Amino acid sequence: MRIGPATPELPVRSVEEAQRYYRDRMGFRIGWHQEDGRIGAVSRGDCAIFFRETDTEIHPGTFWVFAEAIDDLYRALNDLGAEIVDPIEDKPWGLRQFTVRDLHGHLFHYHLDL
Repeated sequence: MRIGPATPELPVRSVEEAQRYYRDRMGFRIGWHQEDGRIGAVSRGDCAIFFRETDTEIHPGTFWVFAEAIDDLYRALNDLGAEIVDPIEDKPWGLRQFTVRDLHGHLFHYHLDL
């Protein structure tokens, strides 16, 4: 029985603002936006993320994202101006990884198994 990748739904202040940020700073493609439901999505490769607008406090989440060409992705996100809070390096736990923080504080650990 195959189970696909999970799709997180992140709380945001504005779906449109989050979609633009992920497109411009993290290289995602804007998928859709349903204004009445205050929900939308972006994607990049097999990674999809939903956004849901909230008026309450946002508690940032942490996400682990596998990437095959990790060094190329690092350079591309750096060139786009993504907020890289932990530079790329080989970690003692057997991953090559780096970490990006989005405009709401959500963390994304991009990684490749060594």
